[in-house]
Formats: sequence, C-alpha cells, structure tokens
Amino acid sequence: VQLQASGGGLVQAGGSLRLSCVASGNIFRVNDMAWYRRSPGQQRDLVAVISNGGSTEYADSVKGRFTISRDNAKNTVYLQMNSLKPEDTAVYYCNAVLDYIGDMGVEFYNQEYWGEGTQVTVSS
Repeated sequence: VQLQASGGGLVQAGGSLRLSCVASGNIFRVNDMAWYRRSPGQQRDLVAVISNGGSTEYADSVKGRFTISRDNAKNTVYLQMNSLKPEDTAVYYCNAVLDYIGDMGVEFYNQEYWGEGTQVTVSS
C-alpha cells in the first residue's frame, strides 16, 4: 500500500492550487482521508479530513478557502486551495486510514498510511 501525492508548486498570494493523492495497493476500503501540513519549524497540523461517507472537517485557518473531496472509486482525495496566503506555505502530506489484504491473504483493518509530502509555496 502506498499514497502518492501531487499538485504542489509555487503560486502567488490569492492564487489557487489543487492537490491530489491516490492510495494504491490491495485495498478494499479507504476510511478517513486527510491532508496535513508542516510549515518550517512547526509541527505537522491537520488541514482537512473527509470520511468515507463525505463528512468533512477543516482547520479554522483554511475554512472557506480550502475544500477537501474524494473519489472513492479511485481511492483518491483532493484538496482545492483557493485564496492562498503566504502563511499557507508548507509541505502538505496526505493521510489515509484503510483496510487492505496483505500477504497470505491476511486482512488488515484501519491501518494508517502517509504519503510523501508535496511542497506548496505561496509568494507575497
């Protein structure tokens, strides 16, 4: 199982970016999917989370600007980021809690995985 994130880059303040993250492997259910971020010198913080049923939660700092969504058929989570600010500059990480079939057909439930980060830089 792995998570692969994409879509980061450099954008001017007020601009937009869309991050994507695909979960791959012998997965039979993806539960919560989320985006976290880590700014230089800071801890990794939750940005947004979405349940398998589509319920969402956001950090106060991004409410009204960011939208998390998912495509369950593709095991993919998205983060649409609008009205970006320099303080949004960070490495963004996707996170998923999922059920999968491992070696020897053993089933694993509610296992947490992280993707490699993708850099988002917002210039003023």
